[in-house]
Amino acid sequence: MKVLIISDVHANLTALEAVLQAAGEVDAIWCLGDLVGYGPDPNECVERISSLPNVYCVKGNHDAAVTGEGDVEYFNDEAGSAILITRELMTPANIKYLKGLPEVLTMEAATLAHGSLRHPIWEYIIDSDAAQGNFPFFETPVALVGHTHLPVAFIKDDKSGKVHRRTFKPNFLFPITMKTILNPGSVGQPRDYDPRASYAIFNPEAMTWEYHRIDYDFQAVQKRIVNVGLPEKHALRLSEGW
Repeated sequence: MKVLIISDVHANLTALEAVLQAAGEVDAIWCLGDLVGYGPDPNECVERISSLPNVYCVKGNHDAAVTGEGDVEYFNDEAGSAILITRELMTPANIKYLKGLPEVLTMEAATLAHGSLRHPIWEYIIDSDAAQGNFPFFETPVALVGHTHLPVAFIKDDKSGKVHRRTFKPNFLFPITMKTILNPGSVGQPRDYDPRASYAIFNPEAMTWEYHRIDYDFQAVQKRIVNVGLPEKHALRLSEGW
């Protein structure tokens, strides 16, 4: 079984289309939230993802803020400004779709959340300490999260109970043999100093994880960000990968 794992699309349709094309034919798509925010294509991204076959998606903090379920005051000035602009751009139907997304989804082999398992919308799992505190909150072999925009794995050693942080080179096939928290990185706004769109392929039958990067025309997205009136910072970050 081939499952495409995506997260943090952030209204970047060009990056999303590049990922969908690169991934090829898949059996399902699991999206870890933040379809909108920062980027110029919120309606297009929601409509593209919602129209895909066998897609399962959870709600991110930007999704919640755009629908009015989350407080804009929790965001920095540029992110908050982008949320307010996005609210004006969004159609009622797409707002309704975002509002209807669950915070957590439990599949047969994996539990899906945007931020973390104990605080699905807001908590960042950046280091091993944060990861350690989240392992009691899921029963499946794997948890899949986004939010940090960083492709990373946190693996719990069965014997010692310690959690180890691990990163992978693109195209490396990682066999999952212990309870693990995995993050595919960001489709639409990477933050690991690599501007290429990030995604992963998960095989829940073979229990393997393969992380990938793909180039896309970020300059075209930068122009659209400026034209829509979004903060210029969000355009600059795309070329810097941060």
